[in-house]
Amino acid sequence: MQEPLINEALQLTTEANRRGIILRIMGALAFRLHCPKYRHLFVYHKRELSDIDFAAYSRHRHDIEELLREFGYNIDLRHSFVRGDRIIFINSKNRIHVDIFFDKLEMCHTINFDERLTIDYPTIPLAELLLEKLQIVRLAEKDVKDVAILLLEHNVGECDNETINSAYIAKILSDDWGFYYTATTNLEKIKEFSTTFLSPEEMSIARCRMDTLLERIDKEPKTFKWKVRARIGTRIKWYQEVEEEHKITNEN
Repeated sequence: MQEPLINEALQLTTEANRRGIILRIMGALAFRLHCPKYRHLFVYHKRELSDIDFAAYSRHRHDIEELLREFGYNIDLRHSFVRGDRIIFINSKNRIHVDIFFDKLEMCHTINFDERLTIDYPTIPLAELLLEKLQIVRLAEKDVKDVAILLLEHNVGECDNETINSAYIAKILSDDWGFYYTATTNLEKIKEFSTTFLSPEEMSIARCRMDTLLERIDKEPKTFKWKVRARIGTRIKWYQEVEEEHKITNEN
């Protein structure tokens, strides 16, 4: 169900854009769309697509619900708890699930979309796409592959234009020690495990970019709040437990 999911996501974002609605693809689909040069690696390593994840603003919630209904979607009452920042929809004909996160992604750590969703199209910006994976405390193999391929495809720099914005990421992590710890620990793990599926040349490129990002994160001045929390370290849980409801469609 790879191409139908991609086509459906693009149709929804295209129509939303035509109506002036900000709707951006995130999750595995966004990684696939943003890495055309290395898309073959997703296929070769059997990176499956299971549903469609979107980021949006709550001010567009009514318009998005109307758009999805026109495309044959209804709120999935079995899985969706219809809270303010997230709704899950299902299409009764093709059984495609659509998961929409409003204003923020709140999992192990929180990623606020603020006004950054207009930076890229049809996906969320590369910085948020990377943070979406780096915030996961218990990384799965599929997450390691997604991050490694993203860093293989895109350079790390100080802007958002087809570049992973290291300045923005460093700024976010400089105010949240817990997120900083999870993200930097994950980058080190990804460097280690990427050798199992990337060629030596590919691994060299991805590793260099991960090192560049880690250096930029460490160089960013940390806030007083960050420093106070750092003294406590991992003696107290530094992340949020992900509820079972979150895990239902969080396979991307």
